[in-house]
Amino acid sequence: MDQHIAESIGRPDLIRLDDRLVCLRFETMKVVSALAAVRHLLDTGVVRRGDTLLDSSSGIYAYALALSCHRYGLRCHIVGSATVDHTLRTQLSVLGATLEQMEPCSDLKLDQKRRVERIHEILAAHPEYHWMRQYHDDVHYLGYRAIADRIREATGTANGLTVVGGVGSGASTGALARYLREDAADPSDVALVGVQPYGSVTFGSEHVTDPEMIIAGIGSSIPFGNVSHELYDALHWVSFDTALAGSVDLLRRHAVFAGLSSGAAYLAARHERARSPHRTVLFIAPDTGHRYVDTVYARHREAAPIAHLAPREVTDRSELALPWSRMRWGRAAA
Repeated sequence: MDQHIAESIGRPDLIRLDDRLVCLRFETMKVVSALAAVRHLLDTGVVRRGDTLLDSSSGIYAYALALSCHRYGLRCHIVGSATVDHTLRTQLSVLGATLEQMEPCSDLKLDQKRRVERIHEILAAHPEYHWMRQYHDDVHYLGYRAIADRIREATGTANGLTVVGGVGSGASTGALARYLREDAADPSDVALVGVQPYGSVTFGSEHVTDPEMIIAGIGSSIPFGNVSHELYDALHWVSFDTALAGSVDLLRRHAVFAGLSSGAAYLAARHERARSPHRTVLFIAPDTGHRYVDTVYARHREAAPIAHLAPREVTDRSELALPWSRMRWGRAAA
């Protein structure tokens, strides 16, 4: 029996959608990394009950950290982007977390820069606060070992496993690949495919602009320290419209109601399955679709049939182009 709701929320479902296509579906994935990171900090004496944990967030991590602090008797302070909506603000308040929300800004890079600057101002005034550094500290990898164990047990993967997922921080995809490879007889049997929005600096697509929007939760306009580029075998860059088509098809075909990055990962996973007829392909659906009802699902009639979509294969990032590109990364360094 779980001792706290955070433990239940962080436990994913493994759903076989089709032959060799598996969905790792979370209610809120970042609870996995936040809960394990906070527990580790307490166990090692870095923080104590009653201390304040601090971080910047566009939304989902704020909820995960607030739940983790509630679980372990810590205070939580969030510097949030303008994308933190009324529902989340209310939950954070009731959970006892404090939120400083940035003013609306059309420039994502400036928004992230302002949040980081505010973090440093708070730390200067309160050096006793602990900055969680979700985008830079490998402590956020820890929670995914148990997930990797479960994947290994459930899939069998006698002919190899390909993991596909959005890359925001490096925690989910990078950690899963690292732990799965550690225990594999042949590490090359576990392939890792990252999914990015256009405009993200993480894998070098900042020169391509998506006219709709950057997909929340994946990609970044500033470098992140815990992305291990050398773990990735291939990358997909997916536009908003293409991810919308994937999200709608995932719900229509498989009844999985998930976020925009899940739709992008689903499309990439289907493509990778077609490329490798003998491999099992697992994609990560990190959250539910509730916050995308108005921006994605209400537009379901606009969604292109996914049979009409395919990535453009490129060999250099200078060739990247909307709406969907794929490039072999080959476990190269940043």
